[in-house]
Amino acid sequence: MRISDYDRVTRALDYLDAHRDERLALEDVARAAGLSPFHFQRLFRRWAGVSPARLMQYQKAQRAKTALREGRTVLDTAYEVGLSGAGRLHDLLVAVDAVTPGNVRTAGAGLTIRWGHHDTPFGGATVALTDRGICALGFDDRERGATVERLSHDWPAAHLVRDQRGTADVIERIFDQAQPGRPLTLHLRGTNFQLKVWEALLAIPEGATTSYGDLAQTIGKPTASRAVGSAVGDNPVAFLVPCHRVLRASGTLGGYRWGPERKQAILTWESVRRVG
Repeated sequence: MRISDYDRVTRALDYLDAHRDERLALEDVARAAGLSPFHFQRLFRRWAGVSPARLMQYQKAQRAKTALREGRTVLDTAYEVGLSGAGRLHDLLVAVDAVTPGNVRTAGAGLTIRWGHHDTPFGGATVALTDRGICALGFDDRERGATVERLSHDWPAAHLVRDQRGTADVIERIFDQAQPGRPLTLHLRGTNFQLKVWEALLAIPEGATTSYGDLAQTIGKPTASRAVGSAVGDNPVAFLVPCHRVLRASGTLGGYRWGPERKQAILTWESVRRVG
């Protein structure tokens, strides 16, 4: 069975995390990924945009900063960083076009949703589009997976059409770091509370994180951490609405619909690209 590039990278990241207090050589990490040092170096540079050595230096620095900043919240700092920088998503303008009440009442009658399954830096992903924007993005292990099933549930009267060619350009625009920023629109279906949470997530810069409690404070609902957590978990557009940037108050990863390994991989990718 062929091992994907993403699987090899996650093996390497797991190894780095398990041996974070040790002095590691490139050969050690490459062995964990099942590659020669030369091929692993090339793969990792292609995936993250920096060398494995640069990542290890970054992780060391981050651990030192975390130790110095224990007890501080991160949200204010995150907003001060701003939304411009070296990372691709900082250059990507994302607008939200909420679903109208009429769309909700009719369960998508007359609406065509085009979807496709594509490779990404974080494994296979299904993206779905309406004529108003991206309505779903999920990391699925199989081509007709949870994302399409959820679309069928949320929009039972809509017409779902597979469109590999039409959705390929959108996936490329989301994940191709070499392209200049071009606007993307999200077509989101949710309650007013959910939309408020998702819009707050969009304001968290790449490379930064927050907690559920801080997010609740941001939207003016300081006692609604549990409800905020539910809204984060219900986010239908992975990565672009960055629910992966929300951690537990302790700083641990917490849950993620697409798996904690993928959440850690995305956070690492964003962080090293931002400083690299």
